[in-house]
Amino acid sequence: MPSNAPTGVMLNAYPDSIGRCLTDALDMLKRPEFEDAFSLFYILPTFFKSDLDRGFSVVEYLLNRELVQPEDLQELDGLGVNLKFDLVLNHLSVGSPQFQDLLANGDDSEYRDFFIDWNAFWQGHGEMGPEGYIIPDPECLDVLFMRKPGLPILKVRFPDGSERPYWNTFYQEVTYRELALRDLVDVPGIGREEAWAITHIVNDAIREGIHPGDADWGDHAAFREPVLARVEQTRKYLGQMDLNAQSEKVWAFYDETLGRLSEFGAKLVRLDAFAYLHKEPGKPNFFNKPGTWEYLDRLKELADNHGLTLLPEIHSEYGLGLHEEVASRGFVVYDFFFPGLVIDALHRGVNRHLLRWIRELLDKNIQTVNMLGCHDGIPVLDLRGNHKRGVPVEGLLSDREIEAVIDGIMAYGGRVKNLYGADGKKISYYQVNATFFSALGEDESRMRLARAIQMFMPGIPQVWYLDLFAGKNDYVAADKGGTGGHKEINRTTLETSDIEQGLKRLVVQDQLELIRLRNTFPAFDGELTLGDTDEHLLHMSWENRGAVATLKANLRTSGFTVDLRTADGEEMAMYYRVAADHARKR
Repeated sequence: MPSNAPTGVMLNAYPDSIGRCLTDALDMLKRPEFEDAFSLFYILPTFFKSDLDRGFSVVEYLLNRELVQPEDLQELDGLGVNLKFDLVLNHLSVGSPQFQDLLANGDDSEYRDFFIDWNAFWQGHGEMGPEGYIIPDPECLDVLFMRKPGLPILKVRFPDGSERPYWNTFYQEVTYRELALRDLVDVPGIGREEAWAITHIVNDAIREGIHPGDADWGDHAAFREPVLARVEQTRKYLGQMDLNAQSEKVWAFYDETLGRLSEFGAKLVRLDAFAYLHKEPGKPNFFNKPGTWEYLDRLKELADNHGLTLLPEIHSEYGLGLHEEVASRGFVVYDFFFPGLVIDALHRGVNRHLLRWIRELLDKNIQTVNMLGCHDGIPVLDLRGNHKRGVPVEGLLSDREIEAVIDGIMAYGGRVKNLYGADGKKISYYQVNATFFSALGEDESRMRLARAIQMFMPGIPQVWYLDLFAGKNDYVAADKGGTGGHKEINRTTLETSDIEQGLKRLVVQDQLELIRLRNTFPAFDGELTLGDTDEHLLHMSWENRGAVATLKANLRTSGFTVDLRTADGEEMAMYYRVAADHARKR
């Protein structure tokens, strides 16, 4: 790990994942069952003032006082728990002070260039279209990587009535307030009968999700323009606007935010959506080079000044090697390959692919944060190879094996999210959404072994709160969740009573025992070796100054043992068999 990087096991949750606010999560961590279990806490960004995407549409990096109090941070510090937060690099909420200033002041706003004016960006690299925005040349358009169908544009209405297209990679929503008769009383030529008819035309369109200008105005077409001007005055935005990293104001904002996160108690900062930040005509809008490296180097310098370790978040196919490139520059990276490899190993009872990846981590000294489940989904696209350019690179799993992983999770009730090409067509599965427990067929023995393997992996283990309590897929929440509903399948809030009941379950007790072992036993500060075994077995051993911790597992039966030897030579053992024949020995 980098010299200033924290170590230990990390809990991962929203401030209101456990109970109603962060105070309730603290009460859980203060229970005797959690003593010495966690050294880190990754608190997701509803910690801050936000308005969308469960926190990832940040309004301001200030405490969300509905969920977090300053006293909570003092308590976490007293427990010896360091924090990890998100810095959402690529975008900021339309509710942010910067974007609201742009809406209010238009060309006179000091934040005029804080966001990306689409037409200014593409000037000279496309043709103006009939809707008032430039359509990039084909060679530019073809390399764009879309997170939603259509061009990534939000048309913003300036105070002078002009419409300006701004870059909007992720979510957007534009709504209008329905008109009342009083809104039209001073429009010249409109009497009461006309006003009544026109409000019906406008409001029916709004209810149907149609822009009022596209409705059939019939005999009232003469009033269309002045009425639409009134309608536009009610326009409201919801969404995430891309930041213009060519603006020094944006970099001052990053520096200020990193300083604030450090004051909150952060040691790790996850750079969310960083690969979309650097944009250049004719290059992909995802991890283009060398611009992305220049930005990362600049961010690292800022982070070093605040004593922070950066964790660039990147979903990319294994065969592209981006994870290795980022790690080679001294960054900690997410091990998005691990969850799918564990599922593959436990579903098929074969160690080959998982061992290949562990050996690569060791041989190349790739520093990681790993997880089973998380707030998002179980990555699958990441496991693929690359056969499109240069020398073909095999994936960590073959396409057939990846499909088997997907099919297995879907058979247990998983949901999917797709990615899109520039033509709006679906190109692949991005991730599968499920609790990790449900992805394993709600088999407690497999869940227990998956956690044991994670605790013996290189890197910082990150533990999703719901997996710790063997949570099941929440189909009601997923069905109610609308556009992002697939993610809600794995975000069930645990009440105090759920914690009480969960702590009575062996699968929860055993996970906590394994987590505490990883967090405190000195062998894990040493070196990992892998034993040569039959393909259905797994043998992992950590050693440090005479202390040894060894995992011996059977991937077919999900039974395993953990053997321990202290530096003083004392030997201990923990036995874990299938749930029907469970036993432990210390």
